[in-house]
Amino acid sequence: MTTKELAGITVDVDAEGFLTDHKIWNLDLAAAIAQEEGIDPLTDRHVEVLNFMRKEFEENGTAPSIRKMNKLNVVPTKELYALFPGGPAKKAAKIAGLGKPQGCI
Repeated sequence: MTTKELAGITVDVDAEGFLTDHKIWNLDLAAAIAQEEGIDPLTDRHVEVLNFMRKEFEENGTAPSIRKMNKLNVVPTKELYALFPGGPAKKAAKIAGLGKPQGCI
């Protein structure tokens, strides 16, 4: 485990930079992680996706898949790729303070 400073606080992250404790997450941390991932600024639409992911994680113990978000009309797949380019499930989960989704390489 490694520590790094994000949004003025020191946080624990894993080897790939994912927060190890999803409970410390807040929008300031999300914005800092997003900036590191090349997404700046976070829009209301980004936050809507992140909040949905966090709600699903709290209820089911895992981050939702791209397919599930599309099926539940949270966000169309094409828009998800535009919001979180270069691996939307992994990038969105990271910004949402969740662990790396299962099946992501």
